[in-house]
Amino acid sequence: MPAGIDSGSTAWMLAATALVLFMTPGLAFFYGGLVRQKNVVSTIMYSFIAMAVVSVIWVLWGYSLAFGPGGKFIGDLSFLGFKGVGAAPLSLPGTVGADGAPLYAIPHTAYAIFQMMFAVITPALITGAFAERFKFKTYLVFLVLWITFVYAPIAHWVWAGNGWLFGMGALDFAGGTVVHVNAGVAAVVAAWLVGKRRNPGAEPHNVPFVVLGAGILWVGWFGFNAGSGLLANGQAVNAFLVTNTAAAVAALVWALLSYAHSKKMSAIGVASGAVAGLVAITPASGYVGPMGAMAIGLGAGVLCFYAVRLRPKLKLDDALDVAAVHGIGGIWGAIATGIFATAAISGFTPPAGDGLINGNAAQVWVQVRAVLATMGYSFIVTFIILKVLDKIPGLGLRASEKAEDDGLDIAEHGERAYVRDGAD
Repeated sequence: MPAGIDSGSTAWMLAATALVLFMTPGLAFFYGGLVRQKNVVSTIMYSFIAMAVVSVIWVLWGYSLAFGPGGKFIGDLSFLGFKGVGAAPLSLPGTVGADGAPLYAIPHTAYAIFQMMFAVITPALITGAFAERFKFKTYLVFLVLWITFVYAPIAHWVWAGNGWLFGMGALDFAGGTVVHVNAGVAAVVAAWLVGKRRNPGAEPHNVPFVVLGAGILWVGWFGFNAGSGLLANGQAVNAFLVTNTAAAVAALVWALLSYAHSKKMSAIGVASGAVAGLVAITPASGYVGPMGAMAIGLGAGVLCFYAVRLRPKLKLDDALDVAAVHGIGGIWGAIATGIFATAAISGFTPPAGDGLINGNAAQVWVQVRAVLATMGYSFIVTFIILKVLDKIPGLGLRASEKAEDDGLDIAEHGERAYVRDGAD
């Protein structure tokens, strides 16, 4: 083992990486249960194929654009094809101390593959907005372009040591802006440009799928958040605790609000509440304690619940409420990080690492700027990508009316999720 590598932290990072990858199949079940049964294979495939396509892109050029030295806004091609990404300790800008010594005793490769799994799940989140009507072959091209021109630059801004939002002091421990705000805004653009579904109303078709998917996401999220400190230490333990706490609070809040409005506690509602809490705690998980996590979970439960109830009143058909849960939850979590962060947990030297409640009101404005920058860039570039794809002969965004009526499972994949009798 190379000098400077800690086997315990490396083992934890490998486990965390596997947990984050496991979240994408969890998302596939969560989304798959929410659609009509004639579209469940199609919906699951959006997530599953992202594991293949994005993994290849990440090795070839995605990681280099996101974390290559580059400049303030984008990385360079230093790591093209994972060149130079090896077993030596991680030593990117922002990951070494003043003396030049690495701060994280893990191989560079461990960090690169951990970040790969975040890139995998982010565009998969967007698919809930255009489920049941988006062409699969166009989606494959969209994956390549969106990871290259939207995800990689924003990841560089926030997480690369020379990124401009990193330099501004924006706090995003595990992806509130990079993953959730980014995907939520892209979902709004996609739902707007693709248009409303034909004859919706028979969904969700499989509530157990939804709850199973949410459960997998909840478990996988411990790798997502607790792994983002890159070490097996007290900060990772705290991130694990606050992740669970926020999810639990938001799930309970959603259950109570559901009961208050309908006198019933919806299983899908509780599952959605848990996901909303997980989304909101993501940027704050390395910076807040359990009471801060409870406040963040409470806010996520209330805000996302009412955002979901608002959606049917809008002309936008965000089919699976990506904007309401990931967009609103991510925005709240990013701003709440600026409210509840404490340097005692982050390990930063105050006022860095402290938020409003610890006397650093300026951090809230930093967080707001990071959110607005992410929203603006994601909206504009996603719009351009989808507009271009819609104009390319042979592609286009939307499946034909016949394909949509027959179901995308048969039309796009030649398969059905369920066979009702042996004769078929």
